[in-house]
Amino acid sequence: MRRTTKFAAMAATGAMGLFLLGNVPGPVSHAQAPAAAVVTAPLTGTWTIDPAHTNVTFGIRHLGISTVRGRFNDVSGTIVADAARPEKSSVKVTIKTASVDTGIEMRDNHLRTADFLDAEKYPEITFESTRIVRRGRGFVAHGKFTLHGVTRDIALPFEVKGPVNDGMGSSRIGAETQIKLNRRDYGINYGTALANGALDVGNDVDVNISLEAVPAKG
Repeated sequence: MRRTTKFAAMAATGAMGLFLLGNVPGPVSHAQAPAAAVVTAPLTGTWTIDPAHTNVTFGIRHLGISTVRGRFNDVSGTIVADAARPEKSSVKVTIKTASVDTGIEMRDNHLRTADFLDAEKYPEITFESTRIVRRGRGFVAHGKFTLHGVTRDIALPFEVKGPVNDGMGSSRIGAETQIKLNRRDYGINYGTALANGALDVGNDVDVNISLEAVPAKG
């Protein structure tokens, strides 16, 4: 039994190795393959948000008994980083309102109407920093957040991870932040109170952002 298990583990390891190598057929060579070029950019510079590895998600209470969660699928932006002088850094993020996605088409269509996001009238949600300050091991981005045609000052605490070599000839940095927003602060007032005092749609929206960025071309 142990020999069978050991053999299975070896086979699985071999299969994974073939997968990672692209499963290229041909004779086995014991010659060492040339190492891939390692590219690691300095943190200071301009970075472009990678939408394929960036998530903007949210959660909101429903009927006071559960949380509906969703995301925005169309996110873009630019980060200008200055490692020596963080106060010279900046970030700008744009989210396409119509890309809201909770996994239920009927609900998503309702969220795009004037009852909620009014995506036709307000096609973008944006954040643009006005200053970045160091706090402890991380930073805080103070800036203008615009949702549903209303702009308010908010502060986003975050830490920068990287730069790291992504193994494909480029470098990446990452950052994560969380914030709680009250939708009524932005004129999104749809909903009513229930007999038990709860709201059919909660006012507080928990927003989580996890992003990756690559060096800007040019």
